[in-house]
Amino acid sequence: MKPAAELVLKPGKERSLLRRHPWIYDTAIGRVKGAPEAGHTVAVRGHDGRWLAWAAFSPSSTLRARCWSFAETDRIDSAWLAARVQEAVARRAHLASASDALRLVFGEADGLPGLIADRYADQLVVQFQAAGVEAWREELLDALVAATGCADVFDRSDSAGRTREGLAPAFGIARGAEPPSRIAIREHRRRAWVDVRSGHKTGYYIDQRDNRELAAALALRSREQQRRPVAALNCFCYTGGFSIALAAGGGGVMSIDSSADALALAQENWQLNGLPRDAGQWHEANVFEALRALRADGRAFDLIVLDPPKFAASHHHVERAARAYKDINLSALRLLAPGGYLLTFSCSGAIGVELFQKIVAGAVIDARVETQLLRRLAAGEDHPLRMTHPEGEYLKGLLLQRL
Repeated sequence: MKPAAELVLKPGKERSLLRRHPWIYDTAIGRVKGAPEAGHTVAVRGHDGRWLAWAAFSPSSTLRARCWSFAETDRIDSAWLAARVQEAVARRAHLASASDALRLVFGEADGLPGLIADRYADQLVVQFQAAGVEAWREELLDALVAATGCADVFDRSDSAGRTREGLAPAFGIARGAEPPSRIAIREHRRRAWVDVRSGHKTGYYIDQRDNRELAAALALRSREQQRRPVAALNCFCYTGGFSIALAAGGGGVMSIDSSADALALAQENWQLNGLPRDAGQWHEANVFEALRALRADGRAFDLIVLDPPKFAASHHHVERAARAYKDINLSALRLLAPGGYLLTFSCSGAIGVELFQKIVAGAVIDARVETQLLRRLAAGEDHPLRMTHPEGEYLKGLLLQRL
């Protein structure tokens, strides 16, 4: 696919591209030469005519173009795309010993803006979230099958991002056969069932793999320190990934979620791992209300996980989201026993790392407890951050210990 047109930027708008930031908003474009269609490759030039990048054009989005490459000698074709896919898959090969559920392609971080590709055992699940990768859909699917040896690919391109790109939702078989209703995955010493058709994201929160392993280690440490089984609480538990990890402490794990379907699968995952039935408590409830009720009952926990859904879909919702994050963290801190650990997360891209830490610090002050920040937490290594694209850092977390 040859460049069909050129985007000429307004004066001064080339600065971000010179720093190799891959996004170009409509307000940065002075004029368009030619008549590019959605997904077409365009040359991006500065106001002075200097070549800056190859990008994919998206006429329906305020994010008008996403850069493929900052090398003028590159040619964006099927071979170039296949090489990017192969490189992305190869960079993650060493992670297969930890899990057979991996993110293989992470959009801009892997030079393929808008493409998500996850692997669950021998099943691939993809999301085409931008006009550029949608235009190269067949070539990218071929490249993924070739790079992984997985014949079956399911398309979960049903997110709101496609609507903003002017693309209709896509859902169904992209290659090979229909996926089974449940796929068993391996994560360290634990297992889980994944439903790639209706599960959140592409079926499972792969990005929390390392943090679940950390939770398991903390549960064991807490048991050794306390010299007794630990009491753990997992809020917004979804299908129980953190709950199963916390069970390493050998005590009871209370799990709360508002979805009955998620709780049912969480209990199946509990059984899949051979955990004692009476060690797990499952509550279908509003987490905000449940935390306050637990406080009123005088409960205390050695480990608490807060892994809520996205509270801020965009920057317009930041203030409301900040109040929600403070509310749940304040309640959790009041439930945390001395010496206990809190793992608290935000997956809202509009909430930056510094703001999230500030919100949690406010909750610590209002809870009137002394805590230490032991570690900042993030997504796993298969969700890398391209340093010139900080917007890719959506998941952030803090590990606190109450003194």
